[in-house]
Amino acid sequence: MSDLEAALEAGRAESEGLMRSTIRLYRPGADIFDRETGLTVPGPPTVVFYDGKARVKPAQLADSEVQASEQQVTLRQYRVSIPFSTPLPASGERPRPGDIVDVTDSPDPRIAAGLRLWVKGVEYGDTATAWRLITEDRS
Repeated sequence: MSDLEAALEAGRAESEGLMRSTIRLYRPGADIFDRETGLTVPGPPTVVFYDGKARVKPAQLADSEVQASEQQVTLRQYRVSIPFSTPLPASGERPRPGDIVDVTDSPDPRIAAGLRLWVKGVEYGDTATAWRLITEDRS
């Protein structure tokens, strides 16, 4: 094993050690209109990319507020890291903007279970220590 490979292996193990939350990363199906609530909700997942441990942390200091459907919405960016060794689904599809990260458990009450994040970008690299997703909370 080369020095680079050894360093990457150690870095990936350290990165996984920081993953204390649990998430589900998936591509939602076609939107469904809920007649009872009058809201449109994402359909069942068409692809589940990952279900397991992750690191979820705020990506910027300032939130941004935008107008959406005549409502004020606050956008908060988060960086979500999942193990580098995570395989792609059998279809070979990769996560992309519009996919969803649901936080299912976290020791940090500020990143509570139930937090839904929308993927804005994905960082890949053969010398990375984890897959990193740039996401936003649209609450």
